[in-house]
Amino acid sequence: MSSGPGAASAPAPDPHDSPPASDPLPRKSSMFSSLKVRNYRLFFMGQVVSNIGTWMQRIAQDWLVLSLTGSSAAVGITTALQFLPMLLFGLYGGVLVDRLRKRPALLVTQSSMALTAIALAVLTLTGHVQVWHVYVAAFAVGLATVVDNPARQSFVSELVGPGQLQNAVSLNSANFQSARLVGPAVAGLLITGVGTGYAFLFNGLSFIAPLTGLLLMRARELHVVERAPRGKGQLREGVRYVTGRPELIWPIVLVGFVGTFAFNFPVYLSAFADDVFHAGAGAYSMFNTLMAVGSVVGALLAARRGTARLRLLIVAAMAFGALEILAATTPTLWMFALLMIPLGLFGMTVNVTTNTSIQMSTDPAMRGRVMALYMMIFLGGSPVGAPIVGWITDTYGARIGLAAGGAVAALAAAVIGLILARVGNLRLSVGWHGGHPRVRFVPREQEQLAPAA
Repeated sequence: MSSGPGAASAPAPDPHDSPPASDPLPRKSSMFSSLKVRNYRLFFMGQVVSNIGTWMQRIAQDWLVLSLTGSSAAVGITTALQFLPMLLFGLYGGVLVDRLRKRPALLVTQSSMALTAIALAVLTLTGHVQVWHVYVAAFAVGLATVVDNPARQSFVSELVGPGQLQNAVSLNSANFQSARLVGPAVAGLLITGVGTGYAFLFNGLSFIAPLTGLLLMRARELHVVERAPRGKGQLREGVRYVTGRPELIWPIVLVGFVGTFAFNFPVYLSAFADDVFHAGAGAYSMFNTLMAVGSVVGALLAARRGTARLRLLIVAAMAFGALEILAATTPTLWMFALLMIPLGLFGMTVNVTTNTSIQMSTDPAMRGRVMALYMMIFLGGSPVGAPIVGWITDTYGARIGLAAGGAVAALAAAVIGLILARVGNLRLSVGWHGGHPRVRFVPREQEQLAPAA
């Protein structure tokens, strides 16, 4: 195993354009260029169906628990049980992913989640379901996710190679967010029309699509990636690998702050819908839908770009935080609702840029462990931060809660941007270009030579 970032996975950064980053290959691609790759096309189409089923199960699961117990706390326990395995075992899952072949691993994890959904459907449709069954199912899905999540994230590079990675990651995000627009609506129709159990059944059967896609892929067309040999200390090795590379550790730290304090929209949006605008569940649903629209647009724009620069990550995170502060001050419901679209756009830009830049900066043999750490911090941030931002929102009001979350995101982005600039020996340059103000990072040597020029 090589100890460096790997020539094929981490092209040299352009010091004139951004802080020390591992920019992907500077290729301008069309918005759907990755779909020209047969293996990725099979993967993408399978995920279209499966993601709709996943969103359907999320809605049906929460509704079933609420129906069985009448307790919102029980719904929270279900969510916590689904995230708990990732928090406890996420890094170990990354070690396994680096050792295993990704396609067989995904066949196992996707099959296990399908069987879990079908078992829950049978229990619900026969009238034998109890709340502990849902708890067990949520925990089982969480265990499968420990391996499935980093395996799916790192498998994308094997499908398309480094040149198309930015585009493929962006299309995956657009895929998931588009399903967010469809899945809950279909789940609502099934729950009210024929019962909750059919939503679970649809999700279980939806896994046929990705499983079929995996089986139909041509192994000879996959990009060969070095696998880590079995050995001791691989978990510590993965942590050392990340902490020793500024282009990895600081984006992960930034996502940790943003995910923990700024991405808790279930807390913020429900409070604005109920306590600030007194508009009820309809407004809450509208806020989420508009944010999903913005997320889809952000993912498609990211797919169109040919690079994933850390400069873009810093700017997008600062804009995201600033938009939350602005949204917190809006006096009317319609102004607040309209701001959900750019919030979704910049939030998705942060997610896609972080994901792509981390993958491109990582040695392929370490990618599973690095992505597991990234997903553990990103997915684990919201459950950890929810009680904190919930307390702030309850104590000081929804406007203060949202503004505080945005301030943390913007401040974290500014500080980490300065850290990355210092590590890369860059300085902020402010001047005029073509009659317009120009702000950028330049190497210190270039800044020193500028007066002489």
